[in-house]
Amino acid sequence: MSTKPLARTAVSMMFLIFVSRLLGFVRLRAASEVFGRTWHTDAFNAAFVIPDLMYYLLVGGALSSAFIPVFTSYLAKGEEAEGWNLASSFLNLTFLGLVAFSLLGMAFSPQLAPLVAYNFTGEQRELLIYLMRIMFPAVFLTALSGLAVGVLNSYQRFILPVMGPILYNIGIILGAYLLGPRMGIVGMAVGTVAGAAANFSLQLVQLRRWRSNYRLTINWHHPGMRRIFALMGPAVISLSIAQINLIISQNLASGLAKGTITALGLANRLMQFPLGVFAMGISQVIFPTMTRQAAVEDWPTLRHTFSRGLRSIFYITIPSAIGLLALGEPIVRLLFQAGEFGPDDTAATAYALLFYAPGLVALSGTQLLTRIYYSLQDTRTPVKVGIQAVIINTILSLGFLKFTSLDSGGLALAYSITNIVNMTSYILRLRKKLGTIDGRRILTCIVKASAAASAMGLVVYQLTEFIGSRIDLAAAAGRIFQVIVPMGAGAVIYFALTLVLRMEELKFVGEMFRRRR
Repeated sequence: MSTKPLARTAVSMMFLIFVSRLLGFVRLRAASEVFGRTWHTDAFNAAFVIPDLMYYLLVGGALSSAFIPVFTSYLAKGEEAEGWNLASSFLNLTFLGLVAFSLLGMAFSPQLAPLVAYNFTGEQRELLIYLMRIMFPAVFLTALSGLAVGVLNSYQRFILPVMGPILYNIGIILGAYLLGPRMGIVGMAVGTVAGAAANFSLQLVQLRRWRSNYRLTINWHHPGMRRIFALMGPAVISLSIAQINLIISQNLASGLAKGTITALGLANRLMQFPLGVFAMGISQVIFPTMTRQAAVEDWPTLRHTFSRGLRSIFYITIPSAIGLLALGEPIVRLLFQAGEFGPDDTAATAYALLFYAPGLVALSGTQLLTRIYYSLQDTRTPVKVGIQAVIINTILSLGFLKFTSLDSGGLALAYSITNIVNMTSYILRLRKKLGTIDGRRILTCIVKASAAASAMGLVVYQLTEFIGSRIDLAAAAGRIFQVIVPMGAGAVIYFALTLVLRMEELKFVGEMFRRRR
């Protein structure tokens, strides 16, 4: 795929992901407005841990690290029929595994509950178990959607698959507003299942084009199956380790004040908004291209593709992180403070966001870094980095809680520091693996973007304070004005400064949007 279609596809992807993430905030606002920041919402967020774990293991482990690289290598070599023999076997086997996992998860929810929130007792624990049982079918449907997306991405189909999460969020929103008043937080769980079903249905419709290639068979002895399992094993282990970090943080948070899990969850979602729109959009589009380049051993082009992608991510996410630091509380107030979600809830969420924001850039960079390892069919390195991450995150989380008064902020800060160490480790290991990764340009991009973003952040913060002292923040119009004006001013300042600094990455981003038209 040439640079022009890649840029056009990346922009389309970012737009659709933006819509999906925007609906994600509507979803979070619906939960906040209808239910507030209570032990009920804590239980709902905790119930999502096992489904999220399953999704990341399958989509991030089995698909990103194993199925897509191996299946794409067959397509790149013109062996589509053989590739579909492999795909059919893998899809059928995964389907059976998902059925077993979902049924066992529903049956053993009482035993799984302490793993995600060991401090929950009594009515809150019973609610957690009930919600987990309702949402396990959503795990099944969402994972199947991930399998379909894996096939579509291998064929360079990116746009329509991204519309599935939009339907997913709409289902949860409707569950909150329509079912929530009558069924309580259970209404959101029902909406989650409905949204997952809509998502899967959309992906299934798109696969009809290749239905004649599909075979109802499982060939254990296919060489591609052996390769997938060899790659998948270490990747699943590494992603399991990564999810342990979230489980550790949530378990520790379950011992803090009621509503802490919800505040951390909302702050984490806010931090991940730029990650989801830009970093994941760029990484997802570039990944199959890097896989094809690695398959034919076109190393110079692979390095160029990776460097340009990483620098584009840094160019966008560095000012995003500083913007969240400067505008954290006004953004939380605008998005969530309504109904049962009051000023104290806003302050608690903004406090957590303050410590999450520094990790945004590293977490965004890791999205592409892990994918280049998977494109090289190296799944051992993510395992090593993952083990390192659990050790660092656990030590820092316990240390911040025991020796500081940071409270929930300590858990968020531990998460951010861990991601910074992870990204650094990935880059250093990749440099040894490839010999060179265009490091000088990457470092120059980081330095220039940080300088421009820091200057922008100072202006944005002062402007936000100035506006906040002169308008009525109880009114929706006042809250919107306090966020939109500084945000617009910040964008203009940042782009102007990067133009003065002659940043090459500004040209990359400009090309993306010009080629979209």
